[in-house]
Amino acid sequence: MQLHARRRHAVARCRLLIAAAAVAMSLAAVLCFSRVDPAGLLVAPARALQLVPARRLHVRLGAVKGTAATAAGRKSRSPPLETEAVLMPDWEVLVLLRPGAADDTGGNATCAFGRGASSPARALGRLPASGRHAYLCVVPGPARRQRRLRAPRLVIASSSSASMVSTATGGGKSHEILRWSGRLVYESAVVTGGDVLVFAKGVNPRQGVNRAASDIRCVYYRRAGPGGDDGVVATLPAATSAQQVFRCPPPPSAAASHELRVTLTVAGEDPLPSLAVYTPPRSGSSSTPAPEKKLICACTMVRDVAKFLPEWVVYHAAVGVDRFYLYDNGSEDDLEDQVHRLNSAGYNISTVTWPWAKAQEAGFSHGAGVLRDSCEWMAFVDVDEFIFSPTWNQSKAPTESMLRSIVSTAKPDVGRVSLRCADFGPSGQTSNPKEGVTQGYTCRRRAEERHKSLLRLDAVDDSLLNSIHHFTLRPGFRVEWSKRVRVNHYKYQAWEEFKVKFRRRVSTYVADWTDPVNIQSKDRTPGLGFEAVEPVGWTHKFCEVNDTLLHDATRRWFGVGFGNNLNLTQAHHRS
Repeated sequence: MQLHARRRHAVARCRLLIAAAAVAMSLAAVLCFSRVDPAGLLVAPARALQLVPARRLHVRLGAVKGTAATAAGRKSRSPPLETEAVLMPDWEVLVLLRPGAADDTGGNATCAFGRGASSPARALGRLPASGRHAYLCVVPGPARRQRRLRAPRLVIASSSSASMVSTATGGGKSHEILRWSGRLVYESAVVTGGDVLVFAKGVNPRQGVNRAASDIRCVYYRRAGPGGDDGVVATLPAATSAQQVFRCPPPPSAAASHELRVTLTVAGEDPLPSLAVYTPPRSGSSSTPAPEKKLICACTMVRDVAKFLPEWVVYHAAVGVDRFYLYDNGSEDDLEDQVHRLNSAGYNISTVTWPWAKAQEAGFSHGAGVLRDSCEWMAFVDVDEFIFSPTWNQSKAPTESMLRSIVSTAKPDVGRVSLRCADFGPSGQTSNPKEGVTQGYTCRRRAEERHKSLLRLDAVDDSLLNSIHHFTLRPGFRVEWSKRVRVNHYKYQAWEEFKVKFRRRVSTYVADWTDPVNIQSKDRTPGLGFEAVEPVGWTHKFCEVNDTLLHDATRRWFGVGFGNNLNLTQAHHRS
């Protein structure tokens, strides 16, 4: 009995010693982790990130890093290529080649997600600032079930060879994919005067609520190799903060001789993951002369509207628009062919790759910022919108002075000419009218609820704050409403065309129509639900005024069937 009692006491003492050791270890861990560097697992209460004294970032930016991997058995004479990837809405993945990488855009590309899962990759073009090649692919079903979705490898195959570019680390394992739904610096641009526009999601997520610029710093850094820290070149205070656009001072010229990345850090928070590359402006003389500054340009965002483009371009060129800028939001139609055809006929059209989802305001800010030296006035109108004056209907032919007279007579302090919109309905059409938009839709609503703008680019506020329809102006400039000109907005077209808008709204702060929120928003169509189901009587809705003024004018100027029977060479000569 005494032996058993001694054993019980010994076991109890052991248990007490083990418990005491566990408590001591827990206390030690708490004390240790409470003092850990921000790059560690836990952090002390939030504090401003001190980046200036150090030459390295305390918080590594490895989330956007990747080290090249070559295809098995392939010999490479140059460093293998590197990609970065972002998970976009609807399980789409945007894959970007590293800056300066050359690829075979004529070959077939595939996204390889591991475990045998893959999907075709579609080339989107080059990003405007860095020139990086962009591809888009869809995450296949099996890969969606993975616990951690990692960035795919991009396989580009041509008739002669196949190459693989990857986001793999030095150990061969791809990084976890970046997510568009989170915080991310995605683009940058250098504007007149040297300032850098940085485009970022997540800093100002609510419409009308912008973080103070004094809370934000712009961080220029040089990416290190695998396992290394990113070297900070400069950290500078942001000048403006509005929506997804932040104006930053440029880095020191001596530091910009090599490729730099740029990101943002908000007081008390870690720097944002970044895809943005800083490209310094070219110094010295260039063999390519700067394009002539035009009086009026037009800027719009497009996706799969190539069949409507010729009518829109030919018409607006005839009434005074000199140059067109199309921000391509991932078109899958023959946009490139249509643009080439129009340019060959003598029109002046440039395409900007803008693959970012629900970033229309940022795209227009980009246009207003970088095109200031190319255009004096910019018309921000969509491809289904036509600037028109009822007085033009009396003219036998269009003239470029029609639109130019509107801006040339504006006083020097007028920074924006606002144009009211007349919204046209389906007008009895059940499919895309064979005679085109302007001649096919002739019935509209009576009320003019919305407006678009002709914008003097020199008058735009440094913040580039906009609501798509208009921009904030610098102090000293004012808005003038035009009494002569309006916008014919062919908004409610035949159902087969209109239902495409259910895919996704391009505005940052406008809910998609499939989301049951913001029911009373003017962006929504009256009487329309949350699904792409044709309402009863759609073909005759929104018809209160029979308006054939532009219909009659285009028939007289360009002939019957103007929209779909264009002889571009003749149309351009006539204009």
